[in-house]
Amino acid sequence: MPPGASVDLLRRASPTISVGILTADLLALGGELRVLEEAGVQVLHVDVMDGCFTPAMTVGPPFIKALRTPLLKDVHLMIQEPLGKVADYVAAGADIVTVHAESSVHIHRVLQHLGTLTNANDPARGIVRGVALNPGTPLDVLDPLLDEVDLVVLLAINPGWGGQSFLASTNRRAAEVKAFIRRSGRDILLGLDGGVTRENIGAVAAIGADVIVTGSAVFDGKAAAANAAFMLAEVGRAGRPRIP
Repeated sequence: MPPGASVDLLRRASPTISVGILTADLLALGGELRVLEEAGVQVLHVDVMDGCFTPAMTVGPPFIKALRTPLLKDVHLMIQEPLGKVADYVAAGADIVTVHAESSVHIHRVLQHLGTLTNANDPARGIVRGVALNPGTPLDVLDPLLDEVDLVVLLAINPGWGGQSFLASTNRRAAEVKAFIRRSGRDILLGLDGGVTRENIGAVAAIGADVIVTGSAVFDGKAAAANAAFMLAEVGRAGRPRIP
């Protein structure tokens, strides 16, 4: 990818947080986005659920397009068979598109197709291609996919249900994924998603991920700016040389 591409912007920002917007006050969306921008957040996370891959339904491409912000739009597709749908999210302005390894029989083809799409915000930025794994998915599924991804996201909860705690097994799985990445020889980012709170952000950051997804921990009451600043500071304190 050319200099200044989305993946390079994300690498320079890491370690960082990707803030889920769906727990914000959606009736005051513009103001909520400005709060994040002023707090120094660089990545905005959107959970897209279809009611099939997950029990809940959330938003689609029109919502992504409505997000008027300079932040990188990090779109997490928790949907069945995304091959025919990823182009709509890219056209709506996604900079990062993460699909689930479990969501398609032909997930390799989905990732290849993502690599042919053009960033609607700036063609030079490219699309960050991510693959996500549920807690019960064996890590070996990554082996044939690493040549087609820029980001591996480990879910620390089972997707689609609120109120879950960060799974302790994620520590071991993250270490194993980092070993996979080192052996691949590619500069692939590691993300962690689910169960992240103000209370555990320091411990989660110490695992060594490049991107940590958090949502309700930021949009807690009226303290979003302070929460975002706190989370960024905790992740920054755990900063370390990137892998590989």
